[in-house]
Amino acid sequence: MNPTDPENKDPKAFDMNGAEDTHVCCCLIPAGNFRTPDLGISGGSIGSENEVTQVNRCLDAAKACNVDPTCQKLRTEYVGLCIRPMARTDSCNRSKCHKALRKFFDRVPAEYTSELLFCPCEDTACAERRRQTIVPACSYESKEKPNCLNPLESCKGDYICRSRLAAFQLDCQPSVQSVTGCARENHAACLMAYTGIIGSPITPNYVDNSSSSVAPWCTCNTSGNRQEECKNFLHFFTNNICL
Repeated sequence: MNPTDPENKDPKAFDMNGAEDTHVCCCLIPAGNFRTPDLGISGGSIGSENEVTQVNRCLDAAKACNVDPTCQKLRTEYVGLCIRPMARTDSCNRSKCHKALRKFFDRVPAEYTSELLFCPCEDTACAERRRQTIVPACSYESKEKPNCLNPLESCKGDYICRSRLAAFQLDCQPSVQSVTGCARENHAACLMAYTGIIGSPITPNYVDNSSSSVAPWCTCNTSGNRQEECKNFLHFFTNNICL
């Protein structure tokens, strides 16, 4: 069974106790040691599974979340909804999954959610846990990748998504004039804005477990005369130094 296949949603792949399961994506150090500068979506490759480090902050993230009642409750809630197939079908209810994800990231303190999403990884097992944080088989992936303009238009048609996309574009805007490469020079605000669009039509995630690259589940093929608009949207994720 391929755990990343949308048709194979094994509840065991999401061990809420942070057990050593290669498909659990959870990452967090104890709240008292939370340090924003250590977190982020950085480029570069991930080492092989043989290069496992002694400190696994993605596993620590799950354990820390489980200690906090709100984090544990809402994480259990969204995982349960995202892996549950709808009646008479093998598909999940993406709408309910997205709603539960938004509830989790809106109500749980950033000291937990940030480390669950952005825990640093140096091996593929850790990176796969991190990638699985949002239960991508339901919340992110589909059998075919749509053109990016489709989810973008859906987002623009929803007030909450539209406002959160605007915040993301503002707080994560690259700038060659800035010392850090980012116009706002506020990395924490950028990561929070990125978190804000999870559970929306343009939900981003790690594209694989061999790098830290992120993108929405879409492509710019068949964009016609809107190719540049499509690429500008997609590249804001894939080629953004601020993330």
